[in-house]
Amino acid sequence: MRVYLAARYSRRLELCGYRDELSKMGYLVDARWLNGKHQLDDVGKPIGDDGEALVEGGDASGAAKLRARFALDDYEDVAAAEIVINFTEKPRSAANRGGRHVEFGIALVTKARLIVVGPRENVFHWLPQVAQFDTWEEAKAFLERVYD
Repeated sequence: MRVYLAARYSRRLELCGYRDELSKMGYLVDARWLNGKHQLDDVGKPIGDDGEALVEGGDASGAAKLRARFALDDYEDVAAAEIVINFTEKPRSAANRGGRHVEFGIALVTKARLIVVGPRENVFHWLPQVAQFDTWEEAKAFLERVYD
């Protein structure tokens, strides 16, 4: 089964570990953002994992192309997923850009199986087709039990 992992970009390395665990369980994790280089700084400029600029100088068209590519990669990966696992944050705990919320919405429309790991951040996390777990270990046990 194809899985997409959604979370804040700052949790990317943590989720790479979960991707490895899921791969060992036989899941295909398609989430290109986990490979790095899909990051924007606080003003929306594409940057690498070490904060280096991916577009030099004031090249607005290059930055726009990268942002569009990031969005398309994520959209395609979510749309192809059979399971979308959304790693949430405590509501109102930190500023964020909210891409994971859009990814969750795309998954609702594509009818992917939805799992939330962490607190329910918004009203859509309360839908009956959404499985919610407090920890990754609980979610992983659910996947082993239900989808293996």
